[in-house]
Amino acid sequence: MMRARPKRQKSEPTITLINIVFLMLIFFLVAGTLAQPLDTALSLVRAQDLSAQPPEDALLIDATGGMSYRGVSLPDIDAYADSHEGERSAIRIVPDRDLSAMQLVQIANQLRAAGAERVILVTERGME
Repeated sequence: MMRARPKRQKSEPTITLINIVFLMLIFFLVAGTLAQPLDTALSLVRAQDLSAQPPEDALLIDATGGMSYRGVSLPDIDAYADSHEGERSAIRIVPDRDLSAMQLVQIANQLRAAGAERVILVTERGME
């Protein structure tokens, strides 16, 4: 004679859902307390009020590789280096978006060879 197997009770699916929701609640409580709140006396800078003008001391490079400094066109890197003999610590360059990367690297290397300690690339986000 065969014994009848006892029927298994189906597990309640809501218990699993409650466990997941509880774990998510714990996660968000922990994640929310990890970030330090800002000081209430601190007021942040509004970037929309700033002008998007390149810095005055920046070397501007157009899409063809032509250079200008403070509105004066320069024939080559040597002309820029000669006029800035004492200012070698950091040189800012603002390249055109369409300037090839090869030309940009070549100009940066020429500036370093002319004695620049650092070459700083100014981008659109940096100007905003």
